[in-house]
Amino acid sequence: MSQASNRDDASPNWILQHPAYQQMKSLEIEDSAQVHAAFLVYMDLTEGQFVFVSLLRRWKEVSCAKSPELQVILLEGREKEGAPVQTVLPLPAHRSLSHQSIRQALDRGFPVLLCAVASDSTLVYQRMTDGLVTPDPPAGPFQDLGRRQHRKRRQKH
Repeated sequence: MSQASNRDDASPNWILQHPAYQQMKSLEIEDSAQVHAAFLVYMDLTEGQFVFVSLLRRWKEVSCAKSPELQVILLEGREKEGAPVQTVLPLPAHRSLSHQSIRQALDRGFPVLLCAVASDSTLVYQRMTDGLVTPDPPAGPFQDLGRRQHRKRRQKH
């Protein structure tokens, strides 16, 4: 898919004419809200169109694929050059997921990011893993002062 969009800003239907959107429509997904969500996520990943903070994304080699089991469009790409391929599962925020559908996304063999797309185009990404993962320690100049061990517990009378 082309990462550069040659759109006429005066045209209100530039989304419908975008080559990535046209390719997604050709996958024949019945849920038009999911197609729209997939396009918004594609634009966020490749062109940063919907990022309002300094976290501009410029993913590489982003492509779309149909998941017949889930009836959704999945995006696959690399966060940066040489990084491993990741799968992004864009879903409208109102749509629910079953354990089975999460399993099908994880079984593709790539790390999975779920992207919930709100009706106002807010995007929230959540990394999904196969099993429980211990969180990374906090980043920064934090120091454990060991004060917790000296606290006294109140006794109930």
